[in-house]
Amino acid sequence: MHEDWHPSNEELLLAADGELPSRQASRVRSHLTACWHCRTRVAEIETTIAEFTRTYESAGASPPPIDGPRALLKAQMEALDPPRTWNWPSLRWVMGALAILVIAFGVMIGLEFRTRRHDVYLATPSFSLTPGAIRIVTRDEVCSAGGTARAALTPSLRHKVFEEYGMPQGNAGAFEVDYLVTPELGGAEDIRNLWPQPYGATEWNAHVKDALEARLHEMVCSGEIDLPTAQHDIATDWISAYKKYFHTDKPF
Repeated sequence: MHEDWHPSNEELLLAADGELPSRQASRVRSHLTACWHCRTRVAEIETTIAEFTRTYESAGASPPPIDGPRALLKAQMEALDPPRTWNWPSLRWVMGALAILVIAFGVMIGLEFRTRRHDVYLATPSFSLTPGAIRIVTRDEVCSAGGTARAALTPSLRHKVFEEYGMPQGNAGAFEVDYLVTPELGGAEDIRNLWPQPYGATEWNAHVKDALEARLHEMVCSGEIDLPTAQHDIATDWISAYKKYFHTDKPF
């Protein structure tokens, strides 16, 4: 599922600084061994950092220490002390440096915003962490009288899910550790199929997804759609699936 996945620029930067969770970092490294396109992107990022360092050196300053993107950005801002006499080449380099700094600052602000607003960010899962996982199951099995009721998740598995998403356990009460593909549609009890979904704070919350899961189960069992279609649609983009099957742009 999601075979066309490529890491984002943010993931590549965090991977380079050793700041990704271990499973996500391993997936990025594995992807890079087989993807020339993404290795080229890594090279471009490293070239940009090298140009930024040369800019500092051309202005007579020492390059800031490389100990992670947040510390790097802070050092760059504190160390920036442009010379008082300008000529066109130095001005061009400094303007380039400022442009890079603005981009880097925007990335850091985005990371901070995402960290503070897990409730909005996690309305849909990170597909690098939660691509979905299913069991081998038939339509008759998911539609039988007993069904495929979900088992309670173990505390250790719940803890691991929050850890993978970099979320404090203190916020656990505001989130449901939810299945991307629900067991009622053949979803597996696998960390690749789980993520912390908010109960509130965003209109696309756990209660809304529960309604979609019930609707898809009903449609599969009535023969309106087949099981693989239901699994694919909820795993790919459950919000779009809700809009599609409830014929609305807003949750009920």
